[in-house]
Amino acid sequence: MGQEERNPGVRPAGSDPGPRKVHIKTFGCQMNVYDSERMAELLAPAGIAETADMDEADIVVLNTCHIREKAAEKVYSDLGRIRQLKDRRRQAGRRTIVAVAGCVAQAEGGEITRREPAVDLVVGPQSYHRLADLIARLEADALPIVETEFPEEDKFAALPARARSRSPAAFLTVQEGCDKFCTFCVVPYTRGAEFSRPVAAIEAEARRLADHGVREITLLGQNVNAYHGAGPDGEAWSLARLISRLAGIGGLERLRYTTSHPCDMGDDLIAAHRDEPKLMPFLHLPFQAGSDRILAAMNRRHTGRDYLALIERIRRARPDIALSTDVIVGFPGETEAEFSATVALLEHVGFAQAYSFKYSPRPGTPAASMAQLPESVRDDRLQRLQAVVERHQTSFNSASVGKVVPVLFERAGRHAGQLVGRSPHMQWVHAEAESSLCGHVLEVEIRAAGANSLGGRLRSDAA
Repeated sequence: MGQEERNPGVRPAGSDPGPRKVHIKTFGCQMNVYDSERMAELLAPAGIAETADMDEADIVVLNTCHIREKAAEKVYSDLGRIRQLKDRRRQAGRRTIVAVAGCVAQAEGGEITRREPAVDLVVGPQSYHRLADLIARLEADALPIVETEFPEEDKFAALPARARSRSPAAFLTVQEGCDKFCTFCVVPYTRGAEFSRPVAAIEAEARRLADHGVREITLLGQNVNAYHGAGPDGEAWSLARLISRLAGIGGLERLRYTTSHPCDMGDDLIAAHRDEPKLMPFLHLPFQAGSDRILAAMNRRHTGRDYLALIERIRRARPDIALSTDVIVGFPGETEAEFSATVALLEHVGFAQAYSFKYSPRPGTPAASMAQLPESVRDDRLQRLQAVVERHQTSFNSASVGKVVPVLFERAGRHAGQLVGRSPHMQWVHAEAESSLCGHVLEVEIRAAGANSLGGRLRSDAA
């Protein structure tokens, strides 16, 4: 039997008996959350169970993200602690396999095993469907493996059928990669060119999730509204057409999607927000900067005026839509006036949510070689921008007080007898409710609002 055919569930000689366990720590975006769930599902048939306790794990996987500042250094910091754990377990006669997956793995490659010898496996986001086989090879050879090629096969076709979801709300990746090449962004280099999954495969996964009790699905992609997957009629389907198809699945009550690019926001997708009741009135649409010169330097392919005109069209189609965005401050060469243009755009739109970041260079991206602004300038602008963001978010949430909103309860709250769920506008809502109501969409009267969540009471007729 070849190395690739060995059973990854077989323990090395001298190890403790009993089922093996894997601990997966997830960094970053929703797509990484999806990938981590799929990794656990890949290993389950080999008798490898997921555990929340890293100390008892035979396999530790860090599923990394390269978007945030100093992402690689944070991974190495974690690996230092995991090395100590691995040493303790070795002294107790227990082997630990350490794997680094995700975008940092793709970007750093073999450098990870050179800097941290405790790492046994480096696997990129396009290769994690081989995880079980790679672990089998490690057990046979005990030599570090770096797997960061972009394989020709469709990794999604190699993944097992979805297992039962832990929550009534689930992620479903429909598109990967990006062809936009924004000068600040590492995604085209770590996730590759745009790839859209076939409609039939997505629908089958969505139906399985719904059969398992999932009531809300968020469709994921690095540039999700550029989706162009093959439809059952042989034509390339748009995201709007895919949403219409998925809306017909029984038991599925809500649909969302993220993350989008303004240049790919087609007329049919805008119309879907008007016409499809299962598509929630929430849209995450990054604009990144308010200055046209900075937008051009970022290679964003739209202007501030273009973005505002698009927002106006979207709001005409769905007046109650809540908008979210991404913003970068302190991009190379940004002047104070150009920063003010970003603030002005934020003020004009009035976003319900916004994720703001100070620019930090990503090795290998064009912006990394540009003249950088002082850290103190970037820090100051970020603080000023975040004050604006928080004011608008608090105002949006405060406007919900006194309203009755449908909430999909997803999990237990921090307090006994409390459940937490999402409003149609992606606001966290907590209310007193019995645990049996988790997974139900119920009417909640909003009584209180904070910057990050709402508090309410179930309508007497809701339960």
